[in-house]
Amino acid sequence: MPTTDLTPDHAPAVAVRGRRVTRALAAVAAVALLGGTVAACAPGAAPVAEPAPPITAPAAPAAPAAPADPAADGSTAGSPALDRADVDAWLDGLLPAALDRTRIAGAAVSVVHDGELVTARGYGWADIGADGGDPVPVDPESTLFRPGSVSKLVTATAVLQLVEAGDVDLDAPVADYLDFAVPTTFDEPITLRHLLTHTAGFEERVAGLIGVEGDPVDLRAALSTDAPEQVYRPGTVPAYSNFGNALAGYVVEHVSGERFEDYVAEHVLEPAGMTTATFEQPLPDALRDRMSRGYATADGPASPFEVVGVAPAGALSASATDMAGFMLAQLGEPTGEPLLAPETLELMHAPALDADTLGTLADGPRMALGFFDESRNGHDIVGHGGDTNVFHSHLQLYPQERTGIFVSFNSSGQGAADTVELRDQLMHGFADRYFPADDPTAAPVPTVDADTAREHAAQAAGSYVGSRNMHSTFLAVLDVLQHTEVTPQDDGRILIAPGPGTDHPVLFEEVEPWVWQEVGGQQRIAARATDGKVEAISWQSAFTLLRAEPANAVAVPVLLASVAVLLVTALAWAGAAVVRRVRRRPAPPREGRVLRVLTRVAAGTAVVALAGWFLVIQTVMGLQEVPTAPIRVLQVLQGLAVVGLVPAVLRLAGDLRARAGWRRVLASVLVLAALAGVAWFAVTYRLLAPSVSY
Repeated sequence: MPTTDLTPDHAPAVAVRGRRVTRALAAVAAVALLGGTVAACAPGAAPVAEPAPPITAPAAPAAPAAPADPAADGSTAGSPALDRADVDAWLDGLLPAALDRTRIAGAAVSVVHDGELVTARGYGWADIGADGGDPVPVDPESTLFRPGSVSKLVTATAVLQLVEAGDVDLDAPVADYLDFAVPTTFDEPITLRHLLTHTAGFEERVAGLIGVEGDPVDLRAALSTDAPEQVYRPGTVPAYSNFGNALAGYVVEHVSGERFEDYVAEHVLEPAGMTTATFEQPLPDALRDRMSRGYATADGPASPFEVVGVAPAGALSASATDMAGFMLAQLGEPTGEPLLAPETLELMHAPALDADTLGTLADGPRMALGFFDESRNGHDIVGHGGDTNVFHSHLQLYPQERTGIFVSFNSSGQGAADTVELRDQLMHGFADRYFPADDPTAAPVPTVDADTAREHAAQAAGSYVGSRNMHSTFLAVLDVLQHTEVTPQDDGRILIAPGPGTDHPVLFEEVEPWVWQEVGGQQRIAARATDGKVEAISWQSAFTLLRAEPANAVAVPVLLASVAVLLVTALAWAGAAVVRRVRRRPAPPREGRVLRVLTRVAAGTAVVALAGWFLVIQTVMGLQEVPTAPIRVLQVLQGLAVVGLVPAVLRLAGDLRARAGWRRVLASVLVLAALAGVAWFAVTYRLLAPSVSY
C-alpha cells in the first residue's frame, strides 16, 4: 500500500493508491495521541522539547564554481559537489523539519559515490521512549530499519548468482526449479524473468503477508498452499506481485539446498559488508536491541515487530550503512567480495522485457531484473521502494554515475501520503541537485502530430482499474473503489484522474507514439491499443491500468440504492408494526404472511451481510487476519439474501393478483429490485466465490 508492496502497495507511488483504498474502507484507524511531543532531531542530538530550526542547505554554486572536470566529483557541471559536507548540509536542511511536520519519529539515510560511503545520517528517534524509557536517537550504523520490498533486490541478486553459476536459466520454465506445482491458466510457461519483472500474471494476495512475532514462517507452505490465480498471460501485463518475487526466492532455496535466509546471509549480505543485516524472523538476540521501533506517528505507541510471511519479498532488517554496502556492491565497487560479475550487473540493471510480449508498453518505463526504471533528468536511475505497515523506504542507483542513495522512515506520518511525498522530495531533490538535466527548462519535443495525438487520446478515453488487484475472491469488490478516468482534451492531451501513483489529476502530453509525459513533470506512461482502443496503460514499470468492466460504472450506485431501499423499507415495516400496536389496528391478513416474513428476512440478511463484508474488508486491508469461519457465515447470509428473491417474486405476484393497491405493489417492486441489486453485486464481485482466500 498499498501502503506497501508489502501492504497493498509497493513503491512510494503505489502506496498512495493502496492507502487511498485502505482509508476509504477506514482500515487504518488513527492511533490515540499521547500527551507531549517528541521532536525529530538531527543526528546525535539530545531530546529537546521543541525541534531545532532547520539548517539551510547551501545553494548550488554558479557554473564558474564547478570543478574544471565535472566528472571529478561525479556531479553535473554547475551542480554542487557530491561530497559529505554538501550532502550533510542538504539533508540537515530537509529532514529534521520534515519529520517534525509529518510526525514521523525517525529516519536513516546513506549515500554512496565513486566506490565510497559519502555519508550516513540518522534523524529523530529509533525509540521515542513512550513506555517510560529514555528516547533513543537513530544511529545510521547500528539502528536497524525494515526496508520492506527493497528486500526484493537482495532476492533478485541471489537469483542472478544462480544464473551466473549455471544452476538456473532466466528463460526456462520456473516449474523446473520447484518441488510443487503452481497453478497456471495459460500455455506459456512462467519463467524467472517473469517473476523478477512482475509479469508472471498473478493476481494479488494479502493474507499472511505481514503478521506479528510468534507467527509461523514457512516459505514453502506459504507459496504452495492456495496460490493466487494466474489472470494475465505471462510477459504481457506488468502487475506487481509479492507472490512472484517470493517464488523466485524459493527457487534460490530449493536449487541451492539452503534456507533462503541462510543463502542470502552467506552469499549476499556478508560479502557486501552488511554486517548487521538479516532476513531472520524473529531477529537474532544479538540484533534485537538494535531494531528501531515502528510507529504510525511519532505521537503514538510502538507497533510490534512485523513478521513477513514470505521472507524474500520483504523481511530484510538492515542499517543505513548496511544498505550502503549493498549499493556499492550493486554498483560493482564492493567493500568486500563482488556479488556479481560486471556483465551480470549490467544485465540486472537493464530493461528485461521487450515489445515481443509487452507490445508498445515496452516504449515506456520497463522493469529491469528486480529494479524499477526511475530515470530522471536524462540520467539512468534504477531503484525500488518498500513499505511495511510502519516502515517506508526507497533505494536508487545511478549506475553510470557510480552513485546510490537509500532512505528509510520508521513511521507512516499523520497524512495518508506523507512518506510517499517525503521520499519523492528526497529522491527527486537529490537528482535535481547533483544530477540536473542539461537544460531543466526544456520541454520534450513531441514526435507525434496534433491529429494523431487527438486520435490516440480519443482511443485512450475511458475508465480503468489497476492490474494489481484481486480477481477470484471477495476482494474483487475493491475494483469499484479504484477507478481511474482518462479524459481526452481538445488539444490532444489526456487528463488522468487520479494520476498514476497520486491522489490528484495529472495532465499528460503524447511525446512519442503511444508514450505520454506528464506536463510540467517527468513521469512517463505508455499505452497498448487493440482494434482502435487502448486496452492497457503502463506506469512506473510494474503497474498497469486496464480497461474497467462496464459493471464497475454502475456497481456503487446500484449497491447504494439497493441498501437505501432495504433500510427505508425495514424502518417502514418497523414503524407500521408500532403504529398498529399503539392504535390497536388489526394485523395484516394471514394470506401471504409466510412470503412477507421470508422477504423481510432476506432483506435483513442482505443488509447484515453487507455490513459484515465492510468490516471484513476493512480488517483485511489493514493486513490483519480474518478467520475463515466468519467469512463463511457472511456467505451463508449473502446466500439467504439471494434465495430471498424467490419469496419476493412470489409476494409481488400475489399483490398483483390481489390488486393490493399501487402503494403495496410499488413497495414489493422496490424490495424485489433491491434484493436483485444486492444479489447481482454479490455474484459479480465474488462475495459468494467458493474460495475465501485473500
